[in-house]
Amino acid sequence: MTTSDISYDVIVTGSSAKLTLGYIAISNCTLVHTPDGPMLFDVGGTVAREMIRAGLKQRGLAPSDITRVFMSHLHHDHSLNIDMFPKSTKVFVSRAEWDYVDNPHPEDDWVPWMIKEQMKTYDLTLLEGGGELCDGIRYIPAPGHTPGCQALLLSGADGKTTTLAGDAIKFPKEALRRRVDHSFDTPEVAAQSIDTIMRMSDVIIPGHFPTIYKEGDSITWDDCQSFPLVMR
Repeated sequence: MTTSDISYDVIVTGSSAKLTLGYIAISNCTLVHTPDGPMLFDVGGTVAREMIRAGLKQRGLAPSDITRVFMSHLHHDHSLNIDMFPKSTKVFVSRAEWDYVDNPHPEDDWVPWMIKEQMKTYDLTLLEGGGELCDGIRYIPAPGHTPGCQALLLSGADGKTTTLAGDAIKFPKEALRRRVDHSFDTPEVAAQSIDTIMRMSDVIIPGHFPTIYKEGDSITWDDCQSFPLVMR
């Protein structure tokens, strides 16, 4: 396997839209293509269910074709659709996140009920620290939003690194200010994770925003957010 074999598609584009009270909660779901089969980074919440099916279908795939799922963390808007995938699917969760959901921060309302029981029905691997899934795909701890957040780094044949950041960086404001909304670890730890991702990355797929590109010491993005609504 070589780094040139690694590519990705964002099949669900996240949104930072919110209501006066509460959130729309659409997170980026990214399909990573590897010689070992397709892997999905985060599986989204209920609102993204049909989007995932459509995104996979456009690429000639179905949920049953996904062999691996990498979870950035276990909040409902990133994890709840795990039941769309076969029980044989290998699922990667950080051990720190696994431990955290037993006793979440008192203001963290986004841990789904019985998420551990659901995850246990899969081929579950608990990851500790950082490491390599295969040539060209590394994972690193990215705590801050939750203590167990982790990010995935994809090495391109062009030498550039694309980081699937999850909610370690949800949208550009957090990258620019080095501060996350809703830090269920500590703000200082969250800022360190942002610094690490910004230092290691050329391209960033945030948790709830289109793709971000590094330009020197600053960032930019090409796509605008859209949120079409149909009233019924």
